[in-house]
Amino acid sequence: MTDTANWISVGDLAEGFAPESHILPPCHDLAGKTLRLYFAEGGGEELRLEEDGGNQMVQLSDGTRVAARVTSLREGLYFIDYVVRGRSETVIADQASGVALHLEGTLPTAEEVPASLVARAQAGQPLTAVKTVFRQARLDAADGAFGFERTSELVGKRIAYRYSQTELYEHIYLNQSFYTWHCLSGVEAGLADTDLCHYFKLRDELYLFVWQEKIVPTLGVVTVDLARRKTDGKIFGHAEFEAGAFSNFPVGAFASVTNFTPAPVLV
Repeated sequence: MTDTANWISVGDLAEGFAPESHILPPCHDLAGKTLRLYFAEGGGEELRLEEDGGNQMVQLSDGTRVAARVTSLREGLYFIDYVVRGRSETVIADQASGVALHLEGTLPTAEEVPASLVARAQAGQPLTAVKTVFRQARLDAADGAFGFERTSELVGKRIAYRYSQTELYEHIYLNQSFYTWHCLSGVEAGLADTDLCHYFKLRDELYLFVWQEKIVPTLGVVTVDLARRKTDGKIFGHAEFEAGAFSNFPVGAFASVTNFTPAPVLV
């Protein structure tokens, strides 16, 4: 290590993660089926899952058809991810319980990218310029529960993630809003930061973890299965440092809990 922090673009990060990545295989359970999402705040979305020459696709309510990635997290529980009009959209759909979560993520514009962290702090804005909108939903049924609850079950854990033979990271989940990441080996070796994050409980020992990085604007959407010690998800960002083309690539890792620090008792 030197005193210089060698930050890289999301496009370069994708190239580093690509070889022998531990991602889940595509799931074909939903091919030819339609999922109807009804949002808790009203309105909804219809997703028609298709396959075209072996490629997974999704058709939205407005007729837009884009490439998608669909994986099976557990029996009847699916991760559906796609990019439309420059937005990242991810749906977690649980057919067993009839609930779903829709996540929309957007990256900063060309005008927003150069804003310094000091300027954002002075304006009372979050330090990250990556934006997220979570919509709790239910599937098809006219009544019933909406979505997944936020959780604190990961808070206090320190987990190592092996993404490939070269890429090894650790996460320390500090509290309900922030976590620290550290690259132990790989294309970001030695780099670390603390970023905004969100946690949702999907099933027992299975979580959705979402983070928004501030140095290089990045959205991470990953499911963490501690029972199987496995993760699957994606990273989304500008391919280069400047706003422009997008990079949206899958990631998966083998997970190992290395430590747990319970929250201190305040007196």
